[in-house]
Amino acid sequence: MSAQTKKEIALEIAHVLFIDIVGYSKLSINDQHAAVEELNQIVRASEQFQRAEAASRLLKIPTGDGMALVFYTSPEAPAQCAMDISRALKEHQRLQLRMGIHSGPVSGIVDVNEQANLAGAGINTAQRVMECGDAGHILLSKHVAEDLEEYEQWRPLLHDLGACEVKHGVRVPVVNLYGNGVGNPQLPKKFQALKKRTARVRWAVMIAALLVLVAIVAGIAVVPRYPVRSTPAAPEKSIAVLPFENLSEEKANAYFADGIQDEILTRLSKIADLKVISRTSTQHYKSAPENLPEIARQLGVAHVLEGSVQKSGDAVRINVQLIKAANDSHLWADTFDRKLTDIFSVESEVAKAIAEQLRAKLSGQEEQVITTKPTDNPEAYNAYLRGLAYSLKTLPTFADALGAQKYFREAVRLDPKFALGWALLSYVDARGYITQTLQPTVALREEARQAAETALALQPNLGEAVLAKGAYHHWILKDYDIAVRYFEQARQLLPNSSRIPESLAYVERRRGQWDRSESYFNEAERLDPRNVNLLNEHAGSYVMLRRFPEALRKLDQVLDITPDDVNTLAFKATVAQAEGDLPRAVALLARLHPAANDSGAVKTQVYQAILERRPAQIISRLKEILAKPDPALGYINGELRFWLGWAQDVAGDHAAAQESWRRARSELEPLLREQPENYYLMGDLALVNMGLGNKAAALALSEQAIAVNPIEKDAILGPIPIEILARVAARMGEPDRAIVALQKLLSIPYAGALCAVMPLTPALLRLDPMFDPLRNDPRFQKLVSSSAPKL
Repeated sequence: MSAQTKKEIALEIAHVLFIDIVGYSKLSINDQHAAVEELNQIVRASEQFQRAEAASRLLKIPTGDGMALVFYTSPEAPAQCAMDISRALKEHQRLQLRMGIHSGPVSGIVDVNEQANLAGAGINTAQRVMECGDAGHILLSKHVAEDLEEYEQWRPLLHDLGACEVKHGVRVPVVNLYGNGVGNPQLPKKFQALKKRTARVRWAVMIAALLVLVAIVAGIAVVPRYPVRSTPAAPEKSIAVLPFENLSEEKANAYFADGIQDEILTRLSKIADLKVISRTSTQHYKSAPENLPEIARQLGVAHVLEGSVQKSGDAVRINVQLIKAANDSHLWADTFDRKLTDIFSVESEVAKAIAEQLRAKLSGQEEQVITTKPTDNPEAYNAYLRGLAYSLKTLPTFADALGAQKYFREAVRLDPKFALGWALLSYVDARGYITQTLQPTVALREEARQAAETALALQPNLGEAVLAKGAYHHWILKDYDIAVRYFEQARQLLPNSSRIPESLAYVERRRGQWDRSESYFNEAERLDPRNVNLLNEHAGSYVMLRRFPEALRKLDQVLDITPDDVNTLAFKATVAQAEGDLPRAVALLARLHPAANDSGAVKTQVYQAILERRPAQIISRLKEILAKPDPALGYINGELRFWLGWAQDVAGDHAAAQESWRRARSELEPLLREQPENYYLMGDLALVNMGLGNKAAALALSEQAIAVNPIEKDAILGPIPIEILARVAARMGEPDRAIVALQKLLSIPYAGALCAVMPLTPALLRLDPMFDPLRNDPRFQKLVSSSAPKL
């Protein structure tokens, strides 16, 4: 079998269209062959089929009486293909089909004839969904419908049917796709039968409800300690681990309580039969909140674990209680008194006890994983917990990244065989390299590689080690195919980790596969619904696509969780700037007082003053920040000096601007020698040299950045140097080069060069002083007068 086929059937999320010929078994053999051939012709004529096949992102699996089409593009592809087929059937009246669609994991197998075939929940569920329908129906799983609801054009076509009972008594939520002359609007027979059964029991239900009402009025009903809101049914085997309360006299031991909570959660999350909500969603709550049912509803779980930790010297007391959220009843509780050297046994005992209480099945491998002792060195484990506390911050700052790196280094120094410590050190390094919360030096990328390889050598089946190796290939090497293979391998070892679909969302975004990225973001948010970093990143995708209303809705979700967050409010102001609404941006920024390490918010405020061409006040603020530069910010200090020079130049103080730019250049040039692939740094130096009038250096640095990170390798960050080139060319008397670059940039989604991830828009071109030399160029005027591009 070809290498290409092997690649195509690797385990990953796929979007499956299952098609069945209705009444196939009643046809003669000749008619069966004719029906299958007719179906093949119709399917092959579908535009979606042809597109996916041409891109080698499709598998077609014959099923005897139909076929399964497995798309590796987007959730829209099978739905659009089904609609194409439904329209074509009007000219093929004798052929009756029913279709089912689901997105989920599929794994490739090779049969005895060396042919590709598929297995997995993705294809099984698509078939089950299809079996709920009759001739003409296009049925979707609820999962797919939720993905399609993100796009306005699909919403009128989606009609919720409720749950359908399929094989083994499993109930699958199903949505009927019909409208505009496609699909079948009739209620499927299975649902008609359910409706009749419901009518027969309706009176009994009403009588029971009246009896309950009488009991309540009589005071018989038991009232929980706080009101219970009506909540959607959560899976019975689902749990959220809330932050553990730190009862230690030394409040500095808060890191220890956080670490114990996360270690218990991590062990639970490795049990595939449980749904476990990530810590990033639970950390916003109190240790023992009063509104437990509401919190469980927000997180989509049936159970909650509360706990407390008290540490004194090498003695530790841990209290835990498992609560059924619906009625606030305690299912299990225990207290553990241990020495630090025996703390691991508590984490394992708690995880096993919860699994037993929730009747979750543990495989032999899972039981081994959750009882594995990560290190025999208590000091190494203590350093690891300190590093964990830094690495788990919601939106890691420069100081958080340095703190996590410091303590994970200490952990593996104390115990060189500490595989989990090596894995997290590599992950923190790789994340710091791409986000530049750590300085992206050659030494940093080498440490990330060595740490990941050491972790895997020590413990090949450690999910965190496999994830770290994938992160290294993704964030540092940009070897996306290998990264995806590691992430899919990690998915088997970390079944509840939102980091897996989140990482896949980032990979697909860099590949320019925006629909697939969106699907992975939605999957990650189902596992981690209140992860503000994840929601911010999802909003960032919408911003890059210039889908600003959807971006603002995501950012409002973040503000519901973390009200008045400086960076999120600054992000909303950036959107207002991109839309040309400077008064709205002013209103958002007026109440913000970002610190120097909130450099994104600071730059948004400076850009606002420059767009308004009233920079006097912000110049004072920048001088105040730069009077005591934070060494942890690295090259960001030099970048802020560029912004100071730009503000001074707009204010008319050209001599001061030149001095600021000279200082910026003297700070940034030595850093580029240490970070030779840092295209952000090259861009900063290009703009600084532009300000100083050094055209040759500015253009050369812009072109160097384009070569280091080409758009073909990175769809979202690759265009940044092109924007730098456009700015340099506009100011340096190269209007033709500037216009060509701007035309390209306005036609694609990408992360912008200056503030947050904001790409250029016609409104920004109208306002930004850097493009003043192009104002009289008819080509520029055409760009400025255009509406926002439709991507």
